[in-house]
Amino acid sequence: MNTIVMNNSRMGIYLRLGRVSNLPTVWTNVLAGAIVASSITGRSLSTLHTVLVMLAISAFYCAGMYLNDAFDREIDARERPRRPIPSGQISARAVFAIGFILQLAGIAILSYYGTWAIVCGCALAATILLYNVWHKGNPLSPLIMGLCRALVYFAAAASAMVITGDMADENLFQTGGIPPLTNTVLVNTTVVLAALAIWAHVVGLTYAAKQESLNRLGSLWPLLILALPVLLYGSRSVTSWGEGGLPLLMLLALIVADIIAVRLLITRHIAGAVPRAVAQLIAATSLLDALVIAIAGGGIAAVAFCLCAFVMTRVLQRVIPGT
Repeated sequence: MNTIVMNNSRMGIYLRLGRVSNLPTVWTNVLAGAIVASSITGRSLSTLHTVLVMLAISAFYCAGMYLNDAFDREIDARERPRRPIPSGQISARAVFAIGFILQLAGIAILSYYGTWAIVCGCALAATILLYNVWHKGNPLSPLIMGLCRALVYFAAAASAMVITGDMADENLFQTGGIPPLTNTVLVNTTVVLAALAIWAHVVGLTYAAKQESLNRLGSLWPLLILALPVLLYGSRSVTSWGEGGLPLLMLLALIVADIIAVRLLITRHIAGAVPRAVAQLIAATSLLDALVIAIAGGGIAAVAFCLCAFVMTRVLQRVIPGT
């Protein structure tokens, strides 16, 4: 399906509003958060339930994108008049409705996984709403967007605590109880470190996204935050070389992807450089997830899934703009 068809078909409008080309990065966020939690408890993961959590977080992501267009409709009318709402392809009321329905759907799915998953889901919904209401003209908005992705890790970890690879604890779900390990795992250093890494990566790319309409950057210093994941996981990746070196390879892949994006930002005088850099950084989220998974001992299959997600995101962004 080409870009022209995507821009004019009804389905294309919905897909563009949801920026669905970026969804593979959400799936790898969930996988990384679940594997980190599993590495702490020793519990195996259920593929079915991991996919269900991916579906929930996908709903949250698309909700955030829909609400972003709805709240920014007046600004888009001036700066991006071809977006679906200002071009008259869909009403703001419909976009608001779909956005909030998707948020409720995400919370509903997470509610199956206990109290802490619900808490994380509600916190994610609130943070998404806060960002969309208060991101224009707010110098702290990149921090809020980063928190959205960090909360995905916590939601995935909380959900993984309730489900084992063999079966769910049916008595737990019926009584609405909380597994004794859940609240401990959520504040475990390994989970917090992974969430901090994804937070730093997204803060950097969100700062770049805020400059997109001007196609320039007044300052590159916030992008130095992109180096934080490398600092957090660098030494552990290097020392892993004797054990197969998978974390080091993922670290190098992340560094290369970030360098490519930063080079585009430096050449911001070239038309379209900033949007391409942002798209690259969004896709590189999956490479960071691959690094986190490799450090946690998640295995080659999970790392390969993240690499495929990176490639898939870059391919889909050519058809459905990711920004």
